[in-house]
Amino acid sequence: MKDKLVGDTKKKIYEHLIEGATSGLTDDALYTFIVKKVPKANSKRIVRAGFLALSDPALTDRNILNVIYALAIKHRLAADTLEEDADDIDSSTKSADMTSKAGDSTPSEKKRKK
Repeated sequence: MKDKLVGDTKKKIYEHLIEGATSGLTDDALYTFIVKKVPKANSKRIVRAGFLALSDPALTDRNILNVIYALAIKHRLAADTLEEDADDIDSSTKSADMTSKAGDSTPSEKKRKK
């Protein structure tokens, strides 16, 4: 990988991703391997390094590409699920706040009428 636009952390994650996949690691074992080697690694960075590896023309081993693809997709979808869950929580919190605000405004309106 000779791209000047790739940061050091992503480059390290990329290298350890290839190393782990080449040595036969898959899924959670590969993720754990990368996180141990690069403490700054997280799902988002691993997904980006994974997609970088998938676009590398020098990487041609189908099994390694399949392992990287599976890991990247799994963590990409997990991130989407977490975002959706957070959105759902935000939505339910907002509706609960609005309900409580509506309930709070009713007694104050009654007080004003008296």
